[in-house]
Amino acid sequence: MSTRPPLTRLLSVGSILADVRLDVPRLPQRGGDVLGSGATISAGGGFNILTAASRNGLKAAFAGQHGDGPYGERIRAELVAEGIEVLMPMSADGDSGFCIVMVEPDGERTFVTSPGVEARPGQEPLSALQLGPADALFASGYDLCYPQLGPAIADWIAGLPPSVTVMIDPGPLVADIPADIMAAVLARADILTLNRREAGLLTGADDKAVAAKRVRDRLSPGALVILRDGSAGCFLLGGDIGEPGLQVPAPSVRMVDATGAGDAHTGVFLAALAAGYPAAEAAKRANAAAALAVTRKGPATAPHTDELNAFLAEQEAERTTTR
Repeated sequence: MSTRPPLTRLLSVGSILADVRLDVPRLPQRGGDVLGSGATISAGGGFNILTAASRNGLKAAFAGQHGDGPYGERIRAELVAEGIEVLMPMSADGDSGFCIVMVEPDGERTFVTSPGVEARPGQEPLSALQLGPADALFASGYDLCYPQLGPAIADWIAGLPPSVTVMIDPGPLVADIPADIMAAVLARADILTLNRREAGLLTGADDKAVAAKRVRDRLSPGALVILRDGSAGCFLLGGDIGEPGLQVPAPSVRMVDATGAGDAHTGVFLAALAAGYPAAEAAKRANAAAALAVTRKGPATAPHTDELNAFLAEQEAERTTTR
């Protein structure tokens, strides 16, 4: 990773769909019901990562499918508002999908996803995309699970030039990704980011250092593993960190909504790499961005650079006064 030129653009083939968000007092029992409140609809999924990167100085572009209905229209409008370029034409095969997001009082969220056109390859193949030598490419496990899109992404990623930085987030559906698809993308991944639950499902290990090592052994030479661990921060292994790895702590905050926290972490981490920060400092900034994101309701709640810098300065001042 260190021999590559600084990143100049983040391109995502990770699907963007509409988030239908509800506050719920608890999850309903099977066959039951609960009364939700605070319902909102906004762009979600891959949108959150692109937004986090763009707000922190890294040019971002969306290379996935988007539909011709109200959800697709909403997604395009929010991409334009964030200054994110749309690379693929609108699909005439239907609308973009949506995800029901149920948020409990402690901020934990549970999802039900209904895929749309973003789950299928478009009329223009991925190979038609023009990638620069300083581009970063992001793909998610959601997309790798889709029967038509997953194989197309895996085949394309396997043939990308080494100069393109490939970042993979297997996400909550990590156990559902076909083994051959997972093996293909891991073999080309330069950065793998996943949370502790996902690492356990992927490796069978409870210890995060052991899980990170097992994952690292499946990646390309010199690749970096980012194991996100909620309020504990994240554990880094590989890349310019090496072994035995490094735990990077996170600021202590009161969580309101965990939706999009991992996405904020990913987008800000890549933006920090693009700005020249080493992995450890990029992770520190990403942890702080995720901490800020969980104090706010909604998916795309990553801070802008100025706000993030102010928060980090405040955290440093607090540490100084308590020494």
